[in-house]
Amino acid sequence: MTDWSAKNPYSSNLTQNFVLNGEGSGKETRHVVFDLASSGLEYKAGDALGVVPVSPSKLVEDLLAASGFSGSEVVDTHMGDMELRQALTSAYEIHRLSKKWVRNLGERLEAPEEISIRLVSRTRTSTNDDTVLLDWSGSGLEGDVPSEYHEIGSVADPAIDLWNGMNGDDSKLEDYIWSRDYIDAISDFGHIISTPQQLVDGMDRLKPRLYSIASSPDYEPGTVHLTVGIVRYNHHDRDRTGLATGFLADRCKVVETDIGVFMSPTRSFILPKDLSTDIIMVGPGTGIAPFRAFLQQRDIDGATGRNWLFFGDWTESGENYYKEEMDDWKERGILTKHDLAWSRDGSEKVYVQHLMKKHGEEIWAWIDGGAYFYVCGDKSRMAKDVHKTLIGICGEHGGMSEEDAHEFVETRMMRTEKRYLRDVY
Repeated sequence: MTDWSAKNPYSSNLTQNFVLNGEGSGKETRHVVFDLASSGLEYKAGDALGVVPVSPSKLVEDLLAASGFSGSEVVDTHMGDMELRQALTSAYEIHRLSKKWVRNLGERLEAPEEISIRLVSRTRTSTNDDTVLLDWSGSGLEGDVPSEYHEIGSVADPAIDLWNGMNGDDSKLEDYIWSRDYIDAISDFGHIISTPQQLVDGMDRLKPRLYSIASSPDYEPGTVHLTVGIVRYNHHDRDRTGLATGFLADRCKVVETDIGVFMSPTRSFILPKDLSTDIIMVGPGTGIAPFRAFLQQRDIDGATGRNWLFFGDWTESGENYYKEEMDDWKERGILTKHDLAWSRDGSEKVYVQHLMKKHGEEIWAWIDGGAYFYVCGDKSRMAKDVHKTLIGICGEHGGMSEEDAHEFVETRMMRTEKRYLRDVY
């Protein structure tokens, strides 16, 4: 059996790719199904799928045009020699700048005598006094200057001031990188990029994206499902997308497009072996993905343990993902409790941690009885708020001091008993 991996991905096709959101939603969240066919790929509920994206062809062509290269030039990459167009498509992340690439510019800016200016286009403009202004590329040596050229004095290079302002100031560098890709940077620094190799040196390598799997292999045999939030934004008057999410949403046609995939197994984010164990799941937004997989698995296994899901997003009408399935599980007793938080319905913002606090006494009763506690989703805010709320619940309803509650959650539950598990990103 082939050992599929990030370096040797399986070439899959989609069987489904549709939007989960209700009409009028301000988000675009997709349900994407991959065909595993005879790949031999295996997974379990809780695992992740690696997806290998490619850069959009329009972005590649626009970058080539901006930098003045044809794309057929050969460059040295971490994957070996390849044509520039292919390197920008499948070897490098061209949708966002890297710090290393920007810092590399300083070597050429600091040595102006070594800077060569390439001619990308020529223009002539006649002024009223019959002086001709000419865009020209040359060595500057005597005899190499066009006859029409008149020296009008030195001109300061604004790129030097721009780069110097970022050099040594990480916050300014981060601000510059945050909203720009290489097309944007070429408009500021393109005149010192004189070779195709200089264009790619320092770019980040294109990396696969990992997505929490939203299906159980026993419940959805031969396929693997994802719940993907599509990233779309506009900076500097250009519409942009996330590399992988734009790839899946806009450039992957069902059945037709080949997509490299591989499995990324988890050792920790797993269901309890004892089917009678209760579980509490907190997964707002696309964090619902692994919990759909957990519920499918608990359903097909005939687990007797109770299942409690906290889910939330902007609005009930726009983002109530997998509502029909959840309703069916509730009717059949698979989903014991289902608490929903909508941050943009009503006058007050309601988040999952607010509902946790509201049901704190019952959550403590489940945890005190041995329940597993799971969190999936945003690491920067949601997971921190949920963590803090869980400690507060254990302290208040478990009769613990703040210090003991921290110890109980962070040492006993997380490390010793391994029943507080997180899949955050």
